[in-house]
Amino acid sequence: MTTGRLITFEGIDGSGKSTQARLLHDHLTAKGQDAILTREPGGAPGAEDIRRLLVEGDPDRWSPETEILLFTAARRDHLERTIEPALKRGTTVISDRFADSTRVYQGAARGDLRDLVDRLHDAVIAREPDLTFVIDMDPDTALARGLARNSGEDRFEDMGAAFQHKLRAGFLALAKSNPDRCHLIDGNRPPEAVAQDVAAIADAL
Repeated sequence: MTTGRLITFEGIDGSGKSTQARLLHDHLTAKGQDAILTREPGGAPGAEDIRRLLVEGDPDRWSPETEILLFTAARRDHLERTIEPALKRGTTVISDRFADSTRVYQGAARGDLRDLVDRLHDAVIAREPDLTFVIDMDPDTALARGLARNSGEDRFEDMGAAFQHKLRAGFLALAKSNPDRCHLIDGNRPPEAVAQDVAAIADAL
């Protein structure tokens, strides 16, 4: 049986990555490919419970170290219950965020904890995506868009514009350091134009 592929979408809050993940899923399934759409934190029952702890509440609810542990726990549950079974079936897994978000959010933007993030990832997750799309967008525009959703899951948006600018720099650096896996996509365009670029890269993989 052919092993499936893991495709992830990364970017700052409000960059449009969730929309692009959904559009790629629609594109692949319309072509007859077996694909599922999932998200982090979440994507499995236990991980969804942890999600609420992470994305709701006061911005200072958790220390960066505690966040790293919670995200890693959620990711392990997601990996065990959703990602690995699907990949073994030969299914393409499209995930709205994965380990790169923890590397940027907690490992770079909220303290010099990247080494801790990497050590936990190697010990507990030990999987990288086959393909990652980093949706790049103006942080101020993305923040306004994210807050306008009024989803109640705005703990990270509430950390403010300066934090979003740090995140963007972190994602740009991550894409630059992983050129074989990461594709930087200009998100400052209509969603349909962005989706065309994403689909062309995914189809060529």
